[in-house]
Amino acid sequence: LITEEKMATQTLTRQEQVEQANRKFISKVYGWMAIALVISGFSALYTANSYTLINLIWGSRFGFLFLAIAELVLVFWLSASIHKISKTAATIAFIGYSILNGMTFSSIFVMYTTASIFRVFLASAAMFGAMTIYGMFTKRKLNSVGRYLMMGLFGVIIATLLNFLFRSSTLDFIISLVTLAIFIGLTAYDTQKIIKVSSYNDGSETFQKVAIICALELYLDFINIFFILLRLFGRGQD
Repeated sequence: LITEEKMATQTLTRQEQVEQANRKFISKVYGWMAIALVISGFSALYTANSYTLINLIWGSRFGFLFLAIAELVLVFWLSASIHKISKTAATIAFIGYSILNGMTFSSIFVMYTTASIFRVFLASAAMFGAMTIYGMFTKRKLNSVGRYLMMGLFGVIIATLLNFLFRSSTLDFIISLVTLAIFIGLTAYDTQKIIKVSSYNDGSETFQKVAIICALELYLDFINIFFILLRLFGRGQD
């Protein structure tokens, strides 16, 4: 009886350790995401108030293009090399991407009122939070949904490129709504995926880097929701 009690206690302890490791991993993911949002926010605000940086980015046709290409290269490199690079390199790349993204966001402080940006940010946070909760607690497996959402995202990219030729405001509005729906769905899908990944967490450096990649995915979900809502409902500067 004593042996059985000890075994039960040890089993419970191991289970508690696993659950604690899972919670730690998830907390780290959302912590990194929050850090990225703060960095991007300060980067955008600083850039918007710097005549030199604004002129460098928006004063020529190549400034914004250079930033966009740099962001794409950095995010693809980080995703492809995450198992090879060190945690320090992954962290620097993640922070660098957040800074570059913030610099490209700087135009919103010129185009929209601060109050409008703040309201849309709160609405985005509420929407993101709701879908995160759904992704955490739903019993429905979202794997197949995620595949369809990714297919839809590629379709949206193609439609957006085509609309550069047609310049249709109606098509642009429809694309924005569809894109919003896709990233709302991806938020729930990515959340469920992160919960599943957390169950394999062993506290190694590999999983510390995986936490950064997971944070990047959630960061992109939130940023896209925010920008689409801002385009749809943001109030422009008078």
